Amino acid sequence: MRVALIQKPLSRAYVEQIALQFDMPDLTLPFWGYRKKMPMHQIVRLEGEGNYTLFHFSDGSQLMVSLTLKKMEERLSSKVFVRPHKKNIINLLYLEGIYPDVLQPGRPQLSACLVNGDRVEVSRRKASRFIKQVKGFQEEVLLLNVKPKEAVLAA
Repeated sequence: MRVALIQKPLSRAYVEQIALQFDMPDLTLPFWGYRKKMPMHQIVRLEGEGNYTLFHFSDGSQLMVSLTLKKMEERLSSKVFVRPHKKNIINLLYLEGIYPDVLQPGRPQLSACLVNGDRVEVSRRKASRFIKQVKGFQEEVLLLNVKPKEAVLAA
């Protein structure tokens, strides 16, 4: 059973246009002896692993930085990035759907599916806030009234 929140995943061109509207700057990440700028809109999700954060990007690449997930959360756009669980932060631009996972009878749990195939558990305590954030994000995207580039070129 699917929770009826997500109409359909956003195309890559549409994601880039929305990222411009949300004013998502590049994120400067620290590496051994240097810093590297990465486009924030290309981050699909962040996964906390102790004092490190593993970045999952839209092109399938991954990078690990020596900063905690909490530190990274402070640097991200709160309009687009949400933390459904203590170990993950996801980019709502890449949300494909929200599904119930029945782990124990009478205690259903939600999980968020991303366009890259990753499935992220939604904490029971954070579920209602997560749903509100997803709905608010979708309403804001609808208000932007951005047309995908393909539609603009065809017109």
